[in-house]
Amino acid sequence: MNALRDQIEKHFAAGPSANDTSAMASFEELRSALEKGDIRAAEPEPGSATGWRVNAWVKQGILLGFRLGHLQPYDEGLPFIDKHTYPVRRFRPEDSIRVVPGGSSVRAGAYLARSVVCMPPMYVNTGAYVDEGTMIDSHALVGSCAQVGKRVHLSAASQVGGVLEPVNANPVILEDDVLVGGNCGVYEGTIVQKRAVLAAGTILTRGTPVYDVVNGIVLRATVEMPLIIPEGAVVVPGSRAVQKGRAAEWGLSVYTPVIVKYRDEKTDLSAALEDLLR
Repeated sequence: MNALRDQIEKHFAAGPSANDTSAMASFEELRSALEKGDIRAAEPEPGSATGWRVNAWVKQGILLGFRLGHLQPYDEGLPFIDKHTYPVRRFRPEDSIRVVPGGSSVRAGAYLARSVVCMPPMYVNTGAYVDEGTMIDSHALVGSCAQVGKRVHLSAASQVGGVLEPVNANPVILEDDVLVGGNCGVYEGTIVQKRAVLAAGTILTRGTPVYDVVNGIVLRATVEMPLIIPEGAVVVPGSRAVQKGRAAEWGLSVYTPVIVKYRDEKTDLSAALEDLLR
């Protein structure tokens, strides 16, 4: 992939003056590799501080596709108009991916592994990586370049944010066996480590402190590090009192996620019900 990386970086740096024919060939090779899962916008790297490495050149290639694309009409049952470089992906029975009828869409350049289940309506954006056995429930979003591990359940109306710019920014990452409850939102490069559970309505952002009442610490993102939810953590929506100013006088509180426990056998038993849907 080094040769492809060199080509993508060259065409991206050239801006509007890039050779369209050569740049398009490089982009199409990148898009195909993304759909096969051969390359990823981010990939595990055990020796790094976060356990992941961001591949900025892949994001450059995705942005190159938008630059090269022109608007083109499509008729996929419901007509729409989008860049010709990012049509809707089509799947075959031998791909072993269930896309249930009812308004779901997977954009070209996204990877879905075997046994992924897509319940309508849902959406997976370009550059995303969704691994084996994951269920994407109704009204759920997997944003551009988001990385979703094996056996993850994205419950109804959950939102996994995407990121293309800046190209070196960490995408949202959900590691293996994570359970995301309904109406959750995970944004701004947050990493949710293996087997964690996000209760319905939990919102995680770069600016949101997470209170771990089990260990007595507060988890925050820093300039160098994204917010990281520890392995097996069970996170619920909570609140904390405002201590200063008029808000304190009025007795106001602000939202904050709280780690109330770490996943145990009982938690696993309740999560096991998701297997019946796959």
